[in-house]
Amino acid sequence: MLTLASDFGTPYPAAMKGVVLQRTDARLVDVAHDLPRQDVRAAAFWLREVLPWFPPAVHLVVVDPGVGTDRAALAVRAGDHALVGPDNGVLLPAARALAGEADRAVEVFEVAYADPASTTFHGRDVFAPAAADVHEVGVANLETLERVSPVDGFVDLTFPEATVTEREARGTDRNAGGTDGEAGGFDARGEVLVVDGFGNVVTNVPGRVLDGHFGGEVLVDGDRVPVRAAYAAVGAGERLVTVGSHGNVELAVNQGRGDEAFGLRVGEAVRIESA
Repeated sequence: MLTLASDFGTPYPAAMKGVVLQRTDARLVDVAHDLPRQDVRAAAFWLREVLPWFPPAVHLVVVDPGVGTDRAALAVRAGDHALVGPDNGVLLPAARALAGEADRAVEVFEVAYADPASTTFHGRDVFAPAAADVHEVGVANLETLERVSPVDGFVDLTFPEATVTEREARGTDRNAGGTDGEAGGFDARGEVLVVDGFGNVVTNVPGRVLDGHFGGEVLVDGDRVPVRAAYAAVGAGERLVTVGSHGNVELAVNQGRGDEAFGLRVGEAVRIESA
């Protein structure tokens, strides 16, 4: 299997598929070609969430605002998978998720495809042929290709971590050996990582902070908002705080757009705390 992901829309991915099919009979699977354009961090987030659900494959990823510059092209081996794309950090979060166990380290190689036909379409001229060649030799034999070589220096990408302060649970006298009363409080300072196509605001605040708060309320930038496990647990058009499938705190609206209702955009700070 060879997957393709990009911010190209249409028709550019068809050219990449054509190049791949000239070199291999791989089963092609489109992951997405409507990733946020030129947004490397957003693409890295979604690929980290999606690619680990695939069986072993070669993943061709092109979100490349630096196309035509001297940024390198990479092939990354991650366990039974390989990712091919630009050296701008977009591959690394997904590669770590695919590698999984600590004893299967991520291995990074530089790809050298000389004299591409275009300085504006390396997806077709560099990354597609490289991904096809990796597929042909096999992930385990990636380094045997003439055009790849191990590299130590590369652009990394990690997601910012929220700052979470835990508060003592109300109704608890720990010194006296008492039992917990209400859920412990918290104060989380984070930021918006991505906004999905439904308008759900995905923060970097870990979902565990909401443990014990479902059915109640928390404060989002000072406003009280109900905490619910499902969108439909509130009325249509009403706001809620929940934990998304990615495991992070998500700000949403049932049958509406959370980004508009909460007035938040990607990269903006958000404070979520117990009420």
